Amino acid sequence: MTGAPRAQLWAERHQIVLYLVAIAVGLIVGALIPAAHELEVAISPAIGVLLYVTFLGVPFTRLADAFRDARFLTTLLLLNFVIVPVIVLALSRLVAGEAALLVGVLLVLLTPCIDYVIVFTGIAGGAHDKLIAAAPLLMIAQLLLLPVYLTVLAGPGVLEGMEIAPFLEAFVFLIVIPLLLAALTQWVAPRVRWVAAVELGAVGVMVPLMMITLFVVVASQAGLVLANLPGLATVIPIYVVFLIVMAFVGAGTSRIARLDVKSARAVTFSGATRNSLVVLPLALALPAELALVPAVVVAQTLVELIGMTIYVRVIPRLIPARRG
Repeated sequence: MTGAPRAQLWAERHQIVLYLVAIAVGLIVGALIPAAHELEVAISPAIGVLLYVTFLGVPFTRLADAFRDARFLTTLLLLNFVIVPVIVLALSRLVAGEAALLVGVLLVLLTPCIDYVIVFTGIAGGAHDKLIAAAPLLMIAQLLLLPVYLTVLAGPGVLEGMEIAPFLEAFVFLIVIPLLLAALTQWVAPRVRWVAAVELGAVGVMVPLMMITLFVVVASQAGLVLANLPGLATVIPIYVVFLIVMAFVGAGTSRIARLDVKSARAVTFSGATRNSLVVLPLALALPAELALVPAVVVAQTLVELIGMTIYVRVIPRLIPARRG
């Protein structure tokens, strides 16, 4: 009995180091084992299970309150769909002369994340319940606005061959189904006296689940990035700068909107994290002349995952609990 809590406390105390280890091992496996890319089929299930466990820790009575927080939702939408596109426009000019790089950067940076951002926000003490409630709005908004932004910034031809199916599938399998299963578990648990077991189990497996998810994502995608590394030399700095800029822009926007600390952290994480795993199928469906686009998208995933392990330490300091 004492061993499990002790191991759990140790894992939570060292979780950032453990996440970096998982990413490093994923990179090594992805670089050395050609078949590692086949782990891609495990990405959605891994994220789905991770989100299910995350949702178990959110009382569903709070979701209605979160959805009614008009100030939070307005700030979230403003940041992701007005401010971020302006920043992306500026950064994308660095690759404006190369179609594949431009399309890849626009495709991934214009779409806010709806899945593992919830987990990282929770680790950093942010209002992850509000991001759960906002997920449908973020999904609908990016479905409607992405074609407009791509047409304006890259030209109408880029939309040929693109479908909305990956967005809808991601929303159903990564948000709706895990959310419904978590709600069902919360409803059943008190009736069969599972409450303590469910709560303890959810907390206890969070760190291992995150490590597994990070490993699967990185190992399955590392080969694609490494194989195209020379062509990605320009976009990787763009992604790094984006993360740095968005930390301050998110915090500043939240301060102007007078959000509470947890909401401010949630907004900042949302502005920085992108929907790379969802837009990857869109990138794979592009014409042959844009064959480098999937690698451009995947490169953002790897940069972002490393960046998020830093964010969970930096953002609580940038937006401290004592802020008034």
